[in-house]
Amino acid sequence: MGNHHSRVRSSSRSHNRPNTASKYDRRQQVATHMQAKSAPVQARNADLWSPPPYTPQHHSNPTGYRTSSSADSPYSFLSEFDTVFLVDDSSSMRGSRWEEAAHAIAAIAPVCTAYDEDGIDIYFLNYQQGGTDPKTGAYTNIKTSDDVREIFYGVEPHGATPVGRRLRQILDPYLRRVEAIAAKGRDPSESVKPLNIITITDGVFTDDAESVIANAAQRLDKCNATPWQVGLQFFQIGDDKKAQAYLQMLDDDLGHKSKNKAIRDIVDTVPWRGDKGQTLSADGILKCVLGAVNRKYDKCNAFR
Repeated sequence: MGNHHSRVRSSSRSHNRPNTASKYDRRQQVATHMQAKSAPVQARNADLWSPPPYTPQHHSNPTGYRTSSSADSPYSFLSEFDTVFLVDDSSSMRGSRWEEAAHAIAAIAPVCTAYDEDGIDIYFLNYQQGGTDPKTGAYTNIKTSDDVREIFYGVEPHGATPVGRRLRQILDPYLRRVEAIAAKGRDPSESVKPLNIITITDGVFTDDAESVIANAAQRLDKCNATPWQVGLQFFQIGDDKKAQAYLQMLDDDLGHKSKNKAIRDIVDTVPWRGDKGQTLSADGILKCVLGAVNRKYDKCNAFR
């Protein structure tokens, strides 16, 4: 994004917003704010929508996580990937699930940014009007936890859960680039940076994401793309058992369901149980970010 994000607030904030502010005003304020990024930081309350003051010399970072970009760091693999977060903003994500999603991405984003100077991109399933990229509705090159919280403040969960449709919108242009390079007899990973898509969801899909994922895997196979060219990570919020079983099927049995047992494995699933008092561990962050594309992390415990 070229420069660090900064924030201005003239008064303390809390989870409950004044009813006088319309949805449009709230979203417009955040969109304008994300594009300006030039105001100094003022003190804030330490709740979800009031992150601590940002100091330029330190990115917001989960306590205790080492973010050295040295080659021997377990996080150094992130430098080889573009990291995209796809966030479920359907009506079923309202309340605590929305707060949990914001906390999860706010914790992980600085770890990704420490190894990729481009930061992360954030897409929502339904909301596409306020992003920094007007064509896709994405918030691109996000680098700090503060920015993640600001973005979530401007979006109100509503509507259905079209995970398949949004994944297709993200994957199709990317896969066309991969296919174009492969058609020239070149290794796509040398020209097209591998992509990791982390989907934050409660797992209740309203469309056929399974077919979209299977199609993407088959296209990658036809290109003989490197095994880590694309990874899909489903980060489940909540404890819906049916949703967990479906997401686990995508992880473990997609080939059988798609009638192609030889299909590559590009999916990994991690349930997050923040409301049970569990906290993200270093292994959990590694699994969330790298699990779908680097199988040696796949057996790590996500939480402790």
